[in-house]
Amino acid sequence: MSVPGFNPSPAAGFTRHPTPNGGAAPLYQNGPAQTYPSMHSQAGYGAPHPHYNSAPGHYAQMSSKAPPVNNQYGVNYYHSNYQQPVQTTARPGMASVFGAPQVHSSRPPVSSRAMGPTSNVSMSSASPLHTGPPQPGAYPASAGYYGGSMPLVAPAGTSAQGFPPHSSLATVPSAASSAYPIVSYPSAPRSSQYGTLPSSQTSAAGHNLVGAGPIPSSVSTAPQAPLQQVPLGHSVTSSWPSSAAVSAPPSYSGSLPGTVAAVNSQANTVPPSAVNRLDQSCQPPWTFGAVHPTADSPAPGRLATTTPTPPVSASLAQHEGMQYGNVANSRASSAPTPLSSSSDDEDDDGEEDEEAGADSSSTTSSASPVPSNYEALEGGSYPDTSLKLPPGPPVSQASKAAKPFGCGYPSLQPAYQQTPALSSYSTNSQSSNPSNPPGYQQASQPYPTMNQLSAALGGLSLPAQQLEALRPVNLMQDRNILPSTEIQSPVPNLSTDLKKANCSSDSFRCTLTNIPQTQALLNKAKLPLGLLLHPFRDLTQLPVITSNTIVRCRSCRTYINPFVSFLDQRRWKCNLCYRINDVPEEFMYNPLTRSYGEPHKRPEVQNSTVEFIASSDYMLRPPQPAVYLFVLDVSHNAVEAGYLNVLCQSLLENLDKLPGDMRTRVGFITFDSTIHFYNLQEGLSQPQMLVVSDIDDVFLPTPDSLLVNLKESKELVKDLLNALPGMFTNTRETHSALGPALQAAFKLMSPTGGRVSVFQTQLPSLGAGLLHSREDPNQRSSTKVVQHLGPATDFYKKLALDCSGQQIAVDLFLLSSQYSDLASLACVSKYSAGSIFYYPSFHHVHNPAQAETFQKDLRRYFTRKIGFEAVMRIRCTKGLSIHTFHGNFFVRSTDLLSLANVNPDSGFAVQMSIDESLADTALVCFQAALLYTSSKGKRRIRVHTLCLPVVSQLNDVFAGADVQAITCLLANMAVDRAISSNLTDSRDALVNAVVDSLSAYRSTTSSLQQSGVIAPYSLRLFPLYVLALLKQKALRTGTSTRLDDRVFAMCEFKCQPLQQIMRMIHPNLYRIDNLTNEGALHVNDSIVPQPPILQLSAERLTREGAFLMDCGSVFYLWVGKSCDVTFISDVLGYPNHASIPQNMTQIPELETPSSERTRSFITWLQENRSFNPVLYIMKDDTSAKTNFFQLLIEDRTEAALSYYEFLLHIQQQISK
Repeated sequence: MSVPGFNPSPAAGFTRHPTPNGGAAPLYQNGPAQTYPSMHSQAGYGAPHPHYNSAPGHYAQMSSKAPPVNNQYGVNYYHSNYQQPVQTTARPGMASVFGAPQVHSSRPPVSSRAMGPTSNVSMSSASPLHTGPPQPGAYPASAGYYGGSMPLVAPAGTSAQGFPPHSSLATVPSAASSAYPIVSYPSAPRSSQYGTLPSSQTSAAGHNLVGAGPIPSSVSTAPQAPLQQVPLGHSVTSSWPSSAAVSAPPSYSGSLPGTVAAVNSQANTVPPSAVNRLDQSCQPPWTFGAVHPTADSPAPGRLATTTPTPPVSASLAQHEGMQYGNVANSRASSAPTPLSSSSDDEDDDGEEDEEAGADSSSTTSSASPVPSNYEALEGGSYPDTSLKLPPGPPVSQASKAAKPFGCGYPSLQPAYQQTPALSSYSTNSQSSNPSNPPGYQQASQPYPTMNQLSAALGGLSLPAQQLEALRPVNLMQDRNILPSTEIQSPVPNLSTDLKKANCSSDSFRCTLTNIPQTQALLNKAKLPLGLLLHPFRDLTQLPVITSNTIVRCRSCRTYINPFVSFLDQRRWKCNLCYRINDVPEEFMYNPLTRSYGEPHKRPEVQNSTVEFIASSDYMLRPPQPAVYLFVLDVSHNAVEAGYLNVLCQSLLENLDKLPGDMRTRVGFITFDSTIHFYNLQEGLSQPQMLVVSDIDDVFLPTPDSLLVNLKESKELVKDLLNALPGMFTNTRETHSALGPALQAAFKLMSPTGGRVSVFQTQLPSLGAGLLHSREDPNQRSSTKVVQHLGPATDFYKKLALDCSGQQIAVDLFLLSSQYSDLASLACVSKYSAGSIFYYPSFHHVHNPAQAETFQKDLRRYFTRKIGFEAVMRIRCTKGLSIHTFHGNFFVRSTDLLSLANVNPDSGFAVQMSIDESLADTALVCFQAALLYTSSKGKRRIRVHTLCLPVVSQLNDVFAGADVQAITCLLANMAVDRAISSNLTDSRDALVNAVVDSLSAYRSTTSSLQQSGVIAPYSLRLFPLYVLALLKQKALRTGTSTRLDDRVFAMCEFKCQPLQQIMRMIHPNLYRIDNLTNEGALHVNDSIVPQPPILQLSAERLTREGAFLMDCGSVFYLWVGKSCDVTFISDVLGYPNHASIPQNMTQIPELETPSSERTRSFITWLQENRSFNPVLYIMKDDTSAKTNFFQLLIEDRTEAALSYYEFLLHIQQQISK
């Protein structure tokens, strides 16, 4: 897709920058290929798919492509003596982050309200001038692949299955006095889609505080309004200018270095061939795409499968890049070892110090000078440019051109073949390295050789454990395909030792557990290749490595892991780039056994998920304190909703549980048509409110006293929280100046970074970022075009990018009963790595269930673990590449994601392609490294490594398909397609994903009967899951759906972990009125019944029963009209069905066996959830049951097909 204001040309030139991972050498087979005696010869994979031209269009949001670009964060550690590096792009008025102070000749009026009796305190007419970095004030706004397939609407006359149808810039302390480095944040060009950003700087007036002495004045240039002490309830008003019209962005007319694509409207430089895809930013091997059919093109409605076009190679190391990538908006244990501390939410300082003493080498094995940017910080390439790598003959130009982008790994010398570690000490084995003396015996290794591995994999093309996955299932005849228990992820076809060492599927999961050997084979399978990550999830056991030695590959910077090979005691081979590395002397010692010479027994090599305590080499500046700023809507609408009572009470209860240390700081801003700051400086007798009425020129009245140390000012914070709910009870302000409040928050948080929590209850109506209602209630049930899924303005996105540059994440809580344009507001969280919470129709009295949900969410939100200043890099084996990211983040370079905050409830997705044949290796690996600062101020690196086998047969690919991971990745892709194109194209693409994959499988089963819909057992649920996706709020048509509800559902798909997404897509249905102890689990001291999971159809319901539906974030308990009175009285505590109240959300604790079993089962379901689901108890005869019955996805509705009808549609499409 194209960036607004840019007109990319497919003919534009493109220069590729290969990864700087070592020198070049001739290709060499790295170890024997994995062999299967019964495999057929590799032939008939099909010709590469031709490229297609994309339909023109300017889309606002798309899946992110991550090519290298030309500018990057620059850091000046000696800002007093050296000039900041010049950025390649500059925003007008933003030539430098820290500019010279500017003195204005006027000051907006400021009033101060003390929370108590009015005090008449005279103020000095002048005050010290606060200088700071000029930041943007107001942000000007900017402005089928699948053909006409059968719409998925129920045909008329079809019988139903089951039931019948029914301001100016912030003023901060001068940078010259800062002890920390200056991070230069690249700005948008004057002609960018963000428009021209005027910059100015306003001096902050120092004001006398209640109870404080007068402040001496040193500058009296600007006349200032007196700071008035106003009694509570006194309304401060000001006149407001009419809001300016939104201006369209200027068009871009300059020459481009290559094709410019937009990834969620973020500019990227990509190869020309990459324009031929749905997102028009790159051409993945499998994607939703809009194309113009050509002579070589497939029929409309099919997935584009193409081999990436080889671009020209260049040097990536010559560029420091920062780009705008794709973004949208949460427990398995590693084996514990005595060397590592078991960390759950917070680190144990005592354990770390003690363990560090056991192995405390002075630095990391990859020690380097302090990096100057985040690219070098996490280590995209080895920072020591003087490093001499083993030389090799130059790579031919043809081999260079075969790499589309990025993994320019060198080939190995003949002696450096890939050999996994031995499983036991071998007295007969000779070193494969000719440099070893004759008779040299390899060190004891935990894993088999490649030949032993091939034998362990079972010498068949399809091992026994995967034969069942390929069993053909006729979905038209076999309706009982849903298992009665939770679906487990497929286990990769690896040896027992490798399986044991592999990463948990809860943290790291691939859509295909058997990786195709070539892109052609992947194209033939018609299945997407991608990863689902949950990198920061809560763990019960986490090995924490306290040694100062962090061993990494000197070429590709991979962290040492269980899947590397030790050639001998002194050398190990990287499992991603195959480079030979030296084992550091410190790594030879194992403090666990107090023995020397056993590096393969270190915990880093025994666990695929580990966390390192990082040294100063991994810091751009000293770790900042945990800073939390709360920005609260206090307009009339907010007061009426009553959320302040719940919020303040919850924060008071959890104030001591906020993650942090002795340095933790907090601050508060409230807003309606004005902005209110709160001085909570230690020494005041009560909090002081400072009101800024000029929202067009927002400034910080007292920058040094608005963020205070929580420990020192805790009593003042508590006083404020107790007073806030009643302070605005009589307000008549109906406007909301959200944009200026966010600008003020940005200015206040810029020096340190941190987390901003925004609570909003209505459509922003004043100042920068004001929005207008775009929803047409008459179109909520439209079966055609659903409009306004993208943002109306780029103000919130631009502000989020600025926040990301200053390590600020913005979390949005939207509590609204009316349309609030979440599509626009969500951008402030999407692009700053924040979270989005949505509570439609919130009212603390009229909607107690929502109030309960809000309270539970806040408890989790305030107490969950948090990481600051985080970056995440995903590495993969040579031959694989990443081309699209999904989640809430900011793409800083090809494979580096910027996360101002990271939390344990967020998930990410990645799309991948196969650039080179994997025929020379039997295994591929993926590694995700998350570098972050803990709330205790310690720099940590959490590393996950996943290992998967490579296969060469199409049947093997289908046997390893992970249907849940595929569904979740498709959900992310479908959301992007709906936003960039339209909802109809997105829905058609999902249907065609099923048709194409089942057609591909059908071609492998030509000997079987062709009637019906034949699917491999591994994909038997694929049509059911896709139908469930089509009936979700995010993608459904024909059913009344509020626009904000739809947008929030899309945000959930983009940022939730796999388990949560699957519960949303396909809930679990249980009958609970007849629970027994048969087959129950024994958890601690309780017995947990295990009722079977039922199909989501009304056929499975009975009026004599009670049924629980687990939807992930909410539980529905439907009680039939004729349900057994014993269950109603023993479990619900009411004498009969009629007496059950309509708004019941709790199951009482009764001393009956039925009550104990029911509560035990529900509690067990809730245990592993980040956010406790709210239980809705509904009777069969109430209108509230509508939500319950809409989730019975196998049944037909007025606007959607039943599951059987959907299968008929699939069969018809396959037969075409």
